[in-house]
Amino acid sequence: MKNKLSRRHLLKALGLATGAALTTPLQAFDEFGHPLHLPDTIKNPPPAKAVTAITLGAGNRGNVYGNYAAKYGEYLDIIGVAEPIEVRNERYCKKHDIPKENSFTTWEHVFGRPKFADAIIITTPDDLHYGPCMKALEMGYDVLLEKPIAPTEKECRDILALAQKTGRVVAVCHVLRYAPYFIKLRELIQNGSIGELVSMQHFEPIEHVHMSHSYVRGNWHNSKATTPIILAKSCHDLDIMRWMIGKPCEKISAFGDLKWFKAANKPEGATPRCMDGCAVEKDCPYSAMKIYHKDRNRTYVFDLPEDKEKHGDAILEYLRTTNYGRCVYDMENDQPDHYTMNMQFAEGVTATFSMEAFTSYHGRRTRVMGSHGDIVGDMSKYVHTDFLTGKKTEWKMETDGHGGGDWNLVADWVEAVSKQDSSLLTSSIDASVESHVMGFVAEKSRLGGETERVVL
Repeated sequence: MKNKLSRRHLLKALGLATGAALTTPLQAFDEFGHPLHLPDTIKNPPPAKAVTAITLGAGNRGNVYGNYAAKYGEYLDIIGVAEPIEVRNERYCKKHDIPKENSFTTWEHVFGRPKFADAIIITTPDDLHYGPCMKALEMGYDVLLEKPIAPTEKECRDILALAQKTGRVVAVCHVLRYAPYFIKLRELIQNGSIGELVSMQHFEPIEHVHMSHSYVRGNWHNSKATTPIILAKSCHDLDIMRWMIGKPCEKISAFGDLKWFKAANKPEGATPRCMDGCAVEKDCPYSAMKIYHKDRNRTYVFDLPEDKEKHGDAILEYLRTTNYGRCVYDMENDQPDHYTMNMQFAEGVTATFSMEAFTSYHGRRTRVMGSHGDIVGDMSKYVHTDFLTGKKTEWKMETDGHGGGDWNLVADWVEAVSKQDSSLLTSSIDASVESHVMGFVAEKSRLGGETERVVL
């Protein structure tokens, strides 16, 4: 078989033994208590001078990437922030010791001054990626850009063109490319361990509460105001599939719709808000009172006060006044809650992708089929079966929600900026646009009912 590795050589290449665990010695947490695996920064010596950056958007993702600077100040120094929510702005400034003159309300204010840092970290809402990214490139900043790149294909291509014209370093936060799990999985596919790659099945279970929180009540509930869910949630998955397969996607057929979270399914006795005497609130799995007030689930969106004794009253006030307290059957949401794609890649490789809201679990699942073996994985472990010998090799790893990729991405981006070398990035703007185009083509197919070609 082409490039066939013996089981012994395979394990040696992976640096693992059967049943061994891939773990990172150090661990940190973001401000919400979510675990983050620290990158192996030893491979990249600190630059002569730390890269300076300004963060646009001090929400969840802005803090995840900014926390790298709090831990590794010799690599990255956050010297400015733009954030309209006052409490977030104040907390971010305090964490990074940002002077008052470098604290801004909106991203436009940052660019009202001459360039005063090396780079811009863009973690604004999806519909506010294009403007600040284009302005940053025009002014000579390098960029770390949260996904999705932009809400439209034209805007994505505009950013790519300007990045190429200016020669700036632009990394897109496709963090799964930096996760040890997917790095090793790609190695197995590319080094011939399963023979010739024939097909792939990839599954993203969103988890039912996450769906109701982010895509029914939350910031991404309306595709026209933000981006379609295939990009807002799953451009990670399209990107990682394209990266692992290593061949361009040629054709796509997509299907999906909004099945459950709509007025037609609203139970009798339900009220516009869960706390307004709803007759079915106690029996509803999507009860805002249960999710946010009782279970304290996903309350980081509320910017709660430092005093935990005040959290209960603050949460109730948010449920009275924001979308998070509204009935999931009474929203202006239009995002599909189930989505499937059939894809044909070059050289006859086929692939399927499924995004599902109605699961009790999360964590991506992947099945890879080759001529001489297959792999089954779920981001915590995967098993390689050799068809010739019948032997199974299993290995496990401990990861955070993005498989340990968040800070590994930042580490590589800092090195690329300090050396002014985009080739050091795995998720450069050049590489990332292709999977976004796949997402836009999928939406065209889903809405039009036709198989569509991918034109790059």
